[in-house]
Amino acid sequence: MAAHSESHNQKKQLIVLATGGTGGHVFPAEALAQELGARGYRLALVTDRRGVAYGGALDRLDRYTISASAISGRGLIGKVKAALKLARGYGQARGLLKRLRPAAAIGFGGYPSAPVMLAASRIGAVRTAIHEQNAVLGRANRLLAPRVDAIATSFERTREIREADAGKVERTGNPIRPAIRALATEPYPEPEPDGAIAVLITGGSQGAQVFGDLIPGALAELSQDQRARLSITQQVRAEQVSDVDGRYKFLGVRSEIKPFFDDMPARLRAAHLVIGRAGASTLAELTTAGRPAILIPYPYAIDDHQSENAARLSDAAGAWTIPQADATPSLLAARLAELIDRPAVLTAAAQAAHRIGAPDAAERLAELVVRLIGDSDRGVEENALAPDGAETAA
Repeated sequence: MAAHSESHNQKKQLIVLATGGTGGHVFPAEALAQELGARGYRLALVTDRRGVAYGGALDRLDRYTISASAISGRGLIGKVKAALKLARGYGQARGLLKRLRPAAAIGFGGYPSAPVMLAASRIGAVRTAIHEQNAVLGRANRLLAPRVDAIATSFERTREIREADAGKVERTGNPIRPAIRALATEPYPEPEPDGAIAVLITGGSQGAQVFGDLIPGALAELSQDQRARLSITQQVRAEQVSDVDGRYKFLGVRSEIKPFFDDMPARLRAAHLVIGRAGASTLAELTTAGRPAILIPYPYAIDDHQSENAARLSDAAGAWTIPQADATPSLLAARLAELIDRPAVLTAAAQAAHRIGAPDAAERLAELVVRLIGDSDRGVEENALAPDGAETAA
């Protein structure tokens, strides 16, 4: 284990953040780091060897690496290897926490968070909380939920939380980057009855490939007048750019096609409608900005959590969900035609999405952490710790 930077802020207590390396886990961790750092708290990040370069606020923290693996491997050998890595990581995390003596440890899911939070939960002087970004409690957080002091959720309802743990739950929302948060106070750009409708299409590499095939086919089934009102901004895979761009030119649709947009907040600000996946960060951004969406959840997400995420926004009348298996050009064209012909429906959905947003999620989560620390003096240095040198997680 090694620290990769030095912290110079000695004002307040130390808080450890434990997170996996994917964006859905990293974004809320970074947002909390910014908020707590602004309040004068010292911060440290614990991850595994894959988390070598997060960027932003997390790169400025003291960083420690531990051994970690997926909670459940494939096959018997995979499960044994995963258990051994988890046990080793637990022993490393336990030693690290005893040395750092943080006031709290906050986990953001992903398997690198599991050994850290398991160890923290066994040290009586360390308060613990996990943050769940999705509408389904993730595998790591499912393991940790019975052992931590608080569970912060992004949605009002989160599947797989046990009844026995319900009293620990507090809905904070899912923290987002400041550039998107700024959109919370800007009005939705209501489309005129016969005016242009700006459609933003995103979805990561998998979504980009599917949408690059699906959406041009859907637009081909619209009337010429309907197509003339559309302005498309679409993320596609690099090898699809020429084909998709050519199909839109043939259809007479105004479009900008790229593999990546580095000004996504500005694109979202201009959008009347978003077509995309239903990851946790996407949902948080849509509801903060108040943008209606057609959601096509990634069908292979663990525990199908994207379908659950999409259901929360659709149930609130802020989006329309189409399962990928049902997402034909004809079905999507029918939905688009209705929205083009009745733009007031887009405005109503934008308002509905905005109502369930949590632009102050970072502050809410920070307040939860501060309350935990304020109740942290329990006078017990360790609670049921394994004997020194043990590397088995309980």
